Amino acid sequence: MAAKKGKEIRERHASDRIFNAAVIILSITTFIVIAYPLWFIVIASISNSNMVNQGKVILWPVDIRFYGYQQIWEDSRIWTGYLNTLIYVVVGTVLNLVVTLPAAYALSRPDFKARNAVMMYFVFTMYFSGGLVPLYMTIKSIGFIGNRWIMILMVLVNTYNLIIARTFIQNTIPNDLYEAAQLDGCSHFTFLGKVVLPLSKAIISVEVLYYAVYHWNDYFTALMYTNNDAKIQPLQTVLRQILLLNESYANGNGGVQGGYGQSSADQVKYAVIIVSTVPILCVYPFVQKYFEKGVMIGAVKG
Repeated sequence: MAAKKGKEIRERHASDRIFNAAVIILSITTFIVIAYPLWFIVIASISNSNMVNQGKVILWPVDIRFYGYQQIWEDSRIWTGYLNTLIYVVVGTVLNLVVTLPAAYALSRPDFKARNAVMMYFVFTMYFSGGLVPLYMTIKSIGFIGNRWIMILMVLVNTYNLIIARTFIQNTIPNDLYEAAQLDGCSHFTFLGKVVLPLSKAIISVEVLYYAVYHWNDYFTALMYTNNDAKIQPLQTVLRQILLLNESYANGNGGVQGGYGQSSADQVKYAVIIVSTVPILCVYPFVQKYFEKGVMIGAVKG
C-alpha cells in the first residue's frame, strides 16, 4: 500500500515537473517572439543599412552608425511634431478625464433614474456612426478644419473607457459611503472630488494610459482635418511624411525634397520607429501597478 502511494506521488511530481517545464519553454518562446522584433529594430537603427538589407544584422549591430538619429536630431519637423504631440497628449488627456470621470460617476449612481437610457446612447455610438463624410461636414461647419483644437476635442469621451470607469466606481464605492457623506452636507460634486477620485487611483491611471496612448498614436485625425498645416502636425504624421519621402528615395526618386538619401533610408526608418515608440513606453512602468487592478475591476465585474 505504501509502495503504491509512493509511486502515485512520484508520478504526480513527474507530471508537475513536465507541466512546469512546458510552461517555462512556452514563456521563453513567447518572450523571444515578442522581444526579438523590438530588439531587431534597435540594432537595425544603428547598423549599416547595406548590412541590414543583406541580412547580416541578426543579433548584434554591424558597422555601427548613428546617421538616422543624427538626421532626426537635426530635423526641425521632428521637434515641432514632438511639441505638438505633447500638447495634444497633456491637454487632451486632462480634458478626457474631466469629462469621463464625472460622467462615469453620474452613470454609476443608483438614484439617477435615466442612467440606463443615457448609457444606451453611449453604447449605440460604439456600433453605429454617421460616416466619414457627414463627420467631415460637421467639423467643417463648426470651423475646426485646420484648427489645433480638433486634435484635442475629436474624441472627448471614449465609450469603452467610460464603461470601465463607471463599472469601477459602481463596484468599488459603496452607496453607504455617499449616504454617510450626505448626512454631513456633502454634495455630489464634493463627494466626487474628495471621496470618489482619491479612492479611484487605479482606474484613473488606466484612463490616463488609454487616453494618452490614443492621443500619442492619433494620426488619422491630423491626416483628415488639419489641411497639412506643418505648424499643428503631430509627431506621427511628421514621421509618416519622412517615411514616405525616404520610400521615394529607396525607389530611386532622388529628386524628392525632405528625404535622407537612398543608402540611409532604412536606417532613418528604424530610427523613426524608436523615436516614436520609446517615449510612450516610458509611461507604462509608472502605471503598471494600477493597470491590472483597474482593468479587471472595471471590465469584468458588473
